[in-house]
Amino acid sequence: MAVTSLYPVLMSRDVEAAASFYRDLIGFETTFESDWYVSLRLGDYELAILAHDHPTVPSGYGELPRGVIVNLEVGDVDGVHNRLAGSAGVNVVLPLRDEDFGQRHFIIAAPDGVLLDIIEPVAPSEEYADAYVQA
Repeated sequence: MAVTSLYPVLMSRDVEAAASFYRDLIGFETTFESDWYVSLRLGDYELAILAHDHPTVPSGYGELPRGVIVNLEVGDVDGVHNRLAGSAGVNVVLPLRDEDFGQRHFIIAAPDGVLLDIIEPVAPSEEYADAYVQA
């Protein structure tokens, strides 16, 4: 199988508001836009927003999921935190902190119940170091 792309498509009640969140706060650029679907790109990475009630969503699957976390790895999580934490409408639901498993991160609430976990990899503690597989 020759895979040419893989990216999440997040269902939304308000496609434009969700797309604006990722464009305005994170810096995604629009590659396709309609009233029911927006395709976004940030460098080599893609994300799409789809109206939860669009006919392409199979019957019975249009309810917005809960428990979705989108990870965004960055090179300077402190800089991103400083920029976003004070922005109007940004709800930080997990404050900036270091994790023993090798992350410095914070989490903000994104539209439609999605959580956006903004991460910078850091050295893990000895307890977790052996869990990393070398490629």
